[in-house]
Amino acid sequence: MIDPPVSVALTHLDIPHRVFRHAGPVHSLEQAAAERGQTPEQVVRSLLFRMASDRYVMVLVAGPGQVSWKALRQHLGQTRLTTADRDEVRRVTGYEIGAVAPFGLPTPTPVIVDRGVLAQPEISIGSGVRGVTVILRTEELMRALGSVDVASLVED
Repeated sequence: MIDPPVSVALTHLDIPHRVFRHAGPVHSLEQAAAERGQTPEQVVRSLLFRMASDRYVMVLVAGPGQVSWKALRQHLGQTRLTTADRDEVRRVTGYEIGAVAPFGLPTPTPVIVDRGVLAQPEISIGSGVRGVTVILRTEELMRALGSVDVASLVED
């Protein structure tokens, strides 16, 4: 089998990880976590937001956490933000919703990591292919990301 794009990108960065392929369709965060032998909080979602026309930011959130619009606007110094739609996600990241990750993107996109991601020793992220994930240690995720913002963005 061909390695998914995020695995290729992480290999190029010399980041240890493993690829997990789900046996069938994934219908929920809880199902995905259970099949991976993880808790829902270990599943990191990569969410894309539009700041202005053709300006985007990706936020990494642990599990079912919901981004606080107020906190994100304050962090970015923006008064208006919207969630990128399906077509924008595909155009900006090259990936389908459900397979998005901050690696292997066609254009550099700023990334913010919510502090909740750092609470888990091991996480899983999108691989660039639906039904396939990449599992790695959180410290390796942060090493691969390099210098990124870390902020408290999830609603309490």
